[in-house]
Amino acid sequence: MFKNLSPSAIGVSGHQSEIIELALTFGFDGFDLDVADFATRARLRGMPYARRLIDSAKIRVGTFQLPFEWDTEDERFEEEVKKLPDYAAAAAEVGCTRCVATLSPAGDKRPYHENFEFHRHRFAAICAALKPVGTRIGLGFQAAEYLRKDRTFQFIHDLDALTLLTNMVDAPNMGLLLDVWEVVACGGSLEAIRSLPAEQIVAVQIADMPADVALGGLNADCRLLPGAENGQIDLAGALMILSDAGYDGPVTVKPSRRVFQTRRRDVVVRQVSEALDKVWRAAGLVRGAVPV
Repeated sequence: MFKNLSPSAIGVSGHQSEIIELALTFGFDGFDLDVADFATRARLRGMPYARRLIDSAKIRVGTFQLPFEWDTEDERFEEEVKKLPDYAAAAAEVGCTRCVATLSPAGDKRPYHENFEFHRHRFAAICAALKPVGTRIGLGFQAAEYLRKDRTFQFIHDLDALTLLTNMVDAPNMGLLLDVWEVVACGGSLEAIRSLPAEQIVAVQIADMPADVALGGLNADCRLLPGAENGQIDLAGALMILSDAGYDGPVTVKPSRRVFQTRRRDVVVRQVSEALDKVWRAAGLVRGAVPV
């Protein structure tokens, strides 16, 4: 298990060299890759040029976001899927074989069962495109009730339903993007995490949750930094469960951007690192490793 920096999750942007410098300065072992940008540089200037900064920094690459919208017309989807092996191959060159995507919890296009089948077929095709490269994809869900209001059809918004979908895709490289905040937000507990095999978990995201807000009142601002003063999630306990299970992938902090009182990149990244360090130490973890 390793500390991973996701610039997009905390509203930080910059050139790859700047992101890597921030990650190293503040004690991260890995960072998320902008796969489209990386693949383009590799195509235009060669892979040795594209990967030189990552190699010299000796830093791990955590995940990359699925680089297209899958809920689109068949023809457009097929075009995008054809490009996916090239993206995945570029990421794999720097050791990144974890792709992630997050489902919308509601919509206006299809009833639940029709939408379930739609997603099952779409992600089966995505898994097939990623498999030859050895890349796994982790699917996440969103539990907060406000995201489903005023939408015609409900869709997956809890861990059980998500697990059912990933199992029904029936692909060896289909797994979960486990967001501990979302597990609690859907009414689950840390015991739900304990029941998941480590090999099913592609990536982990964490944030704390205010103790004085009911689950039905949660909104985007309720994703707090780990160890927040009024937080209620035992994130150290969650990390201990993952460690005991043998999970060896990235752990990424994904808070609301409103928790930061400045937009200065160095200050934001330092805050995230210090918050993650706090729960990392409380869980008895060794930086960059799962303790034996």
